[in-house]
Amino acid sequence: MNRKSLVLPVLAGLMTSTLAACGGTDGAGSDDGAIVVGSTDRIEASKAATAPLDPAQAYDFASWSVLHSTFQTLMRLPRSGTDPIPDAAEQCGFRDRQSEQYRCKLRKGLKFSNGHDLTSADVKFSLERVLRIKDQSGVWSLLANVDKVETPNDREVVIHLASPDATFPSKLTTPAAAILDSEVYKKDAVRKGFDIVGSGPYTAKTEVQNNRLTKVVFTKNSEYQGDIQPRSDKLEMRFFDDAKTMEKALTKGDIDVVNRGFSPEQIERMDTTGIKGIQLQETSGQGIRYLVFDTSAPVVKNKAVRQAIAHIVDRQALVRDVYKRTAEPLYSMVPNNISSHTNSFHNEYGDPDVSAARDVLQQAGIDTPVQLTLTYTTDHYGPETAQEFKKLQAQLNASGLFSVRIKGLKWTEFRPGAVKREYAVFGMGWLPDFPDADTYVAPFLTKDNWLNSPYHNKTIEDELIPRTRQEAQRALAVKDLQKIQNLVAGDVPYLPLWQGKQYVAARDGVVGTEYLLDASSMLQLWELGRTSDG
Repeated sequence: MNRKSLVLPVLAGLMTSTLAACGGTDGAGSDDGAIVVGSTDRIEASKAATAPLDPAQAYDFASWSVLHSTFQTLMRLPRSGTDPIPDAAEQCGFRDRQSEQYRCKLRKGLKFSNGHDLTSADVKFSLERVLRIKDQSGVWSLLANVDKVETPNDREVVIHLASPDATFPSKLTTPAAAILDSEVYKKDAVRKGFDIVGSGPYTAKTEVQNNRLTKVVFTKNSEYQGDIQPRSDKLEMRFFDDAKTMEKALTKGDIDVVNRGFSPEQIERMDTTGIKGIQLQETSGQGIRYLVFDTSAPVVKNKAVRQAIAHIVDRQALVRDVYKRTAEPLYSMVPNNISSHTNSFHNEYGDPDVSAARDVLQQAGIDTPVQLTLTYTTDHYGPETAQEFKKLQAQLNASGLFSVRIKGLKWTEFRPGAVKREYAVFGMGWLPDFPDADTYVAPFLTKDNWLNSPYHNKTIEDELIPRTRQEAQRALAVKDLQKIQNLVAGDVPYLPLWQGKQYVAARDGVVGTEYLLDASSMLQLWELGRTSDG
């Protein structure tokens, strides 16, 4: 899920607010007055993923939302903006012109929530642990360029990179680089379950039912040493089975804030008719949805099949009929609010054109209709996913060039199957690890990509990505990043579909929502507070 110096919209500046005007009751989020954040995200332990809150395994927005408030990293993103600032570190920076040696000095007196001292040895332990465990989630790929970690003393850390990477400070802001207590976590195995020991601004007490997280209570960490000043001593996150139940809880006042999980119909209704006492805020989002092709699967191994699909898919209809105004068509794996974005797929394929698709298949000697299965997850991205895939199925079948069936699986089965390449074509979503175009490129196109895709392009891997990472001035990397997007459009290992907008719904009296999301769309729960009369 989330890169550095490229200009992104400042969330606070783009937010528009709608004060609702009908029906509703007043309530208090929790018995003790804690602000309660609602979500339909699922954080659950499974046979394939036994440690959903271990930084060496967690690699999804929901889990990272919990980890972000409970662990420290050497660097973090600021309240608003994209340039990393020190977190557990007092200062950090490259000590060479090649961006290969990164040195940090820790703050004095750092401690974990259990009272244990946090030293450079814990930093070294944590970074090396992620790489040693190398979980199938792919989170380790964020640190794959780390060659060696040295600790000259208890407060100094020197990280040697295998190759230049100007985006590395941004990668250190992610939970992949969370600092763990080496006396609690094992060096070569994930910590099963839902318990957390960190040094972040909050501690976390979790409630679990049937191996699924149902509630997290965040309490201000008395041992925390850092610059973050939490507005609230206590917060909660509650996880709901569906969006309707969550909306009722918001209307009733059982929860105070929601930033994910509402359906397009709910967003549309809240925006037009409103709910008394609820404000809805909208901003340009960075989350994308796309199709993944297993380029080694016989049915889509010939890129002509993938190109034909790119000619047929009607993104405008998909967004209009399924996602209403909550999304917009996307013609690159890089969102349109990243400065290096280019409409590579539209430039290559234009508007939907069945005749062009037929020509591509005929020239490649491919018999039609092509038998194809599109696989998706039923419970990870929302109920609209099923409608989306029915729409894609209808578009492809209507062309007469494809005979498509669709298959939905629960996330706990779907994700391991995707890594094992059990599906020829499947749908995925992505949120940025950090605010830079690199996060929409490298995780998908390097040898150790997080999807275990067999697609490889030597020009991208060996020339373009390394060259972009040498540019500390990220604007200088734009030309090569656009070349990458154009090459992807030509080969179609992935097919971008749409880019979502971001919404935050909050009850009157809750403040700080304009800073709830940082530049990588990660929750900054410590920004939430109440007015004196809230």
